[in-house]
Amino acid sequence: MPENQHNPDIAAQLAIVLVEPQGPLNIGSVCRAMGNFGFSDLRLVNPQTDHLRQEARQMAVKAGYVLESATIYSSLEEALHGCQYAFGTTRRFGRYRDRDDFLYPDAAAQMIAGFDHDTHTALVFGREDCGLLNEELDLCQRFLTIPTCDAMPSMNLAQSVSLCLYEVSKQGLEARGELLKPNLAEIDQTESMLQHMKETLTRIDYLDPQNPDHILRSFRRLFGKNGLTDRDVRILRGLWSRIDRVQLELEKRIKSDGENQ
Repeated sequence: MPENQHNPDIAAQLAIVLVEPQGPLNIGSVCRAMGNFGFSDLRLVNPQTDHLRQEARQMAVKAGYVLESATIYSSLEEALHGCQYAFGTTRRFGRYRDRDDFLYPDAAAQMIAGFDHDTHTALVFGREDCGLLNEELDLCQRFLTIPTCDAMPSMNLAQSVSLCLYEVSKQGLEARGELLKPNLAEIDQTESMLQHMKETLTRIDYLDPQNPDHILRSFRRLFGKNGLTDRDVRILRGLWSRIDRVQLELEKRIKSDGENQ
């Protein structure tokens, strides 16, 4: 069984709970999403279909092991046994649920990644047609909602699971420092490039020689938002050098034309 190589602790700590799922296609698609991100603890509460039907197996693709190992429960309370924290997914903002009680998937994922290794959590997803009941949401410590368009707010079950697991997996990578991080250029390299840029853009009258930093500061902010990599600096220096050469050739041509007149 494949495991989440990025953060096996999170994979072992997190359960996906589907309450009364109605279609084998959705169940199989959820299994595939779980397999994509290295999760395997699937709990089904009173499924309204045979989760091992051929349609589910086909949609699970290579994550059939998730489907085969899924556990069946008669109630959500039973399915949450052994979990210390549960996030219930819903879009219903009611009398007893303020918007401040709701988390977006990225914020929920940050919480999950921050729990200690002994804390078992669950992401609880409701019925395809009507979601989770109030009594079921009462069993969850926090509510999770996905910001969607009000004109068409409900997402497909497997899409919702995929989005949430992506955020959890990403947080796991960040916690372990394994995200693909750019090789940022050192400050002195960036400053040297900016000095070259200043000289070049002043020479072609793009910058005001009396106050070149007025525009240059905007470029500094632009470049500083995400930082410049070594490659970025090389490309920019190459651009300024090319402009320098073109400008020099232009000046020579103008001088030559003037001498020939």
